[in-house]
Amino acid sequence: MADDTFLLPPLPERACLGVIAPAGPPREGTLELVVPLIERLGFRAKVFPGCAGPAFLGHLAADDGRRLADLQDALADPQVDAVIGLRGGYGCMRLLDRIDRAALRRHPKPLIGYSDLTALHALRQQLGMAGWHAPMPASDWHKGEAAWADAQALADRLRAGLRAGDVLGPALAPHALNRGAAPVRGVLSGGNLAVLVALLGTPFMPDLRGSILFLEDVAEDPYKIDRLLCQLRLGGALEDLAGVLLGSFTDADAPDEVLTDYFGDLGVPVLAGWPSGHATPNLPLPIGLAVTMDPVGRTLSV
Repeated sequence: MADDTFLLPPLPERACLGVIAPAGPPREGTLELVVPLIERLGFRAKVFPGCAGPAFLGHLAADDGRRLADLQDALADPQVDAVIGLRGGYGCMRLLDRIDRAALRRHPKPLIGYSDLTALHALRQQLGMAGWHAPMPASDWHKGEAAWADAQALADRLRAGLRAGDVLGPALAPHALNRGAAPVRGVLSGGNLAVLVALLGTPFMPDLRGSILFLEDVAEDPYKIDRLLCQLRLGGALEDLAGVLLGSFTDADAPDEVLTDYFGDLGVPVLAGWPSGHATPNLPLPIGLAVTMDPVGRTLSV
């Protein structure tokens, strides 16, 4: 039963989404779709300059200074109610040691995005701030009816906010990777597996002890998933978890055998097949909030 305590407050009517590109540049023909898509959801949009480039090093939306300025300007802008990434790709890590942490604390508005934005969620989580692991306009929303349904699900959640007791997503079908009988509680951590592993050995790797570790990835063959999970294990990041939540692993052969090898005997509950990641459905998840995972009921609640 939900109570009236908002852990992530609802956005106001006709809220303004500040659109930033902290990672890769938009693919051709997608930037001009962003404002109409946001307005179609009933929000207003403010697109920050780095979204239009010029691209830097071929794989970054703009140079580091521009992308950093856009991030901090969007968070500080009183007209902006929440900040959303344009798309993923790569580049957020390059900003981590330059971000003004005090400014982040002064402006705890929601950050929305996934994939490469896992790095930004990790930093915010260190500061006690939660955000939405959710699809982004230039990479996802325009890709057909299923992707648009994900955008609408995000909009509905942003309008409703998140209260203690809220159940996230539908109950899942049974999955061969599921483990455990009793519900467990922990802070929902993680995101994209490759990005999370890249944070190992840096001051920005989140402390996963006692957490529910969420993982997803795209276009990584099973042997690469093996290598990434092995690095997490060797780095001690799989020790003392409360549980594991597995999202989609797409655009490559299914890594279920590898996932079973690492998590089947880990001794913590596992809930697999969660509808989040680089596929549809891609439902919003509150990274950085405490959740209860029920491996028998196959549900997740705040």
